[in-house]
Amino acid sequence: MARYYKIKNRIQDNYDSLSKNHKILANYFIDNFDNIPFLSVQQIAEATLLSVASVVRFAQKIGFNGYLEMREEISLNLQELINKKDFFTIVDDENNWKEDHLTLVANQEIKNISETVNSIDPQNFDKSIKMILQAKRVFTVGLGVSYMLAEILAYQISQVGIAATNFSHSHSSFAEQILHVNNEDLLIALSFPPYSLETIESAKYAKQRNVKVIAITDKTSAPISRFSDVQLIVKTENMLFTNSFSAISVLINAITTECALQNRIETNKIVDELNRIVDKTKFCS
Repeated sequence: MARYYKIKNRIQDNYDSLSKNHKILANYFIDNFDNIPFLSVQQIAEATLLSVASVVRFAQKIGFNGYLEMREEISLNLQELINKKDFFTIVDDENNWKEDHLTLVANQEIKNISETVNSIDPQNFDKSIKMILQAKRVFTVGLGVSYMLAEILAYQISQVGIAATNFSHSHSSFAEQILHVNNEDLLIALSFPPYSLETIESAKYAKQRNVKVIAITDKTSAPISRFSDVQLIVKTENMLFTNSFSAISVLINAITTECALQNRIETNKIVDELNRIVDKTKFCS
């Protein structure tokens, strides 16, 4: 699926050099990538409140002759992805299932996981794993549901031989805890709507201290993306007003599994030590 990410990567690589209007268009293209093949240049101009000429110049800035060429390339990207059939099956009513809330929620969660699996750039995922394994210490941070998930992530990767700690939210602020982090460490920040300012500020302070930051968030234009080296984009649509965490849980398990596979020696040491402690505990009891 490398081709699918080529244009997205090109937009992201050029993002910092774009003008204010072109950044608006960059965010629109990334957030609506799958719909671009069905949109005219006029529709994009209207949706972003910009001119047709701005859309054309944006496409040229990204390396195309104009919008039509860019749209055609995106269309070919998506067609290639669809032909690979890398999608989960959504539950339907073939077996006369009653469309109750359980089924509706399950459908939404399957959709979140499917879209997440197909939208995360493999290069970004691999880069994130390398950053985790190379870090002296890994710190995780988040608030609300993200606080719980940040704790789980820190716990999971600590079980495979990586020194990981979640920032607590009690006696000291995230900013105060950042003071104990240095450029040999790594911060993984989980940030989802309504985007906790304290989490964003922690990533900002980390960058000021030359600390590498991985952002796990819902879109590349999320506020925390500005202060991160890598973004892992997760779909969190929910029938309620909160964020769903099914796809985030899948990502956490994928990160832990990949770290374990690439860090087999340390992982085996941890497992052996845990087994030794369990055996000793059983013997003592």
